[in-house]
Amino acid sequence: MSRILRWGLLSTARINRAILTAMPLSKRNHVTAVASRTPAQAAAYAAEWGIPRTFGSYEAMLADPDVDIIYNSLPNGMHVEWTIKAVQAGKHVLCEKPLALTVADVDAVAAAARQAGVVVAEAFMYRHHPQTTVVKELIAQGAIGEARLIRGAFSFLLTNRQDARLLPELGGGSIWDVGCYPISFTRFLAGADPIEVFGWQITGPSGVDELFTGQMRFANGLLAQFDSAFQLPFRAFMEIVGSEATLTVPTPFKPQMNMEVLRRDKNDAVEIVKIEGESLYHGEIEDMADAVLLGKPPRVSLAESRGNVATISALLESARTNRPVTM
Repeated sequence: MSRILRWGLLSTARINRAILTAMPLSKRNHVTAVASRTPAQAAAYAAEWGIPRTFGSYEAMLADPDVDIIYNSLPNGMHVEWTIKAVQAGKHVLCEKPLALTVADVDAVAAAARQAGVVVAEAFMYRHHPQTTVVKELIAQGAIGEARLIRGAFSFLLTNRQDARLLPELGGGSIWDVGCYPISFTRFLAGADPIEVFGWQITGPSGVDELFTGQMRFANGLLAQFDSAFQLPFRAFMEIVGSEATLTVPTPFKPQMNMEVLRRDKNDAVEIVKIEGESLYHGEIEDMADAVLLGKPPRVSLAESRGNVATISALLESARTNRPVTM
């Protein structure tokens, strides 16, 4: 219980900042190392963030017995390779989303984790925030009647044409980068995977989707729609429409402190549900500590990650073939 888990950052990616700023809030976790492909880059990054130890290669950090947990923030297409290498080195892994780009690769990660006896979790940080829990509870309590339609979106303008998120070999595309959020949120609220999906995409010069819109149908009759894009202004929301009322979540994917969810009933009366909230990335850090130190299952299980990857893969297949895909 008193053990301090030592984290190593696999790369110097921008998203590391979120982990680094949230880590001081935890008494059970500490960033002790960072690895880069070059010693100079690792040293410069460590000096900037006050990280004690550096490694000039990913392999060197994985071989270090003084690192307990790896935070894998590499580009999407490198997640599986380095997560499995970390697992085989006996490390627990918090891997940025998406965990993998195929269901087979999720299964490979899960098999490696079982064999090594370590924890692997996908870093959907919003799942650990109190707002997400409150939204799920409101629906379960009947606050909107019977849930019938879920809508969501996550888009932004990506102007750097050299960005890794536009490279197919690195798992680029808006649906993998940001569309995964409304898909994950929808599946979480539904408590199930869709039974049928349909998708459309607009691809860019590199061949990855830069605008994606999709539909999902669930066994209980619930319908869902979402869009994701690199070609649209910033938008992020979730809307859950029921037989009696609608819940709108204005900041679903990056909630912070003092959040608000809006409930509008069938008579157009609006109720504001206030949620205290917390630092966004703190929850996923503590969740890893609970899993490693206390043996609790991670909040985002590998089975759930598998379902999200399967849904995205089916949507991409639908967009390529211009037909619905049954799951």
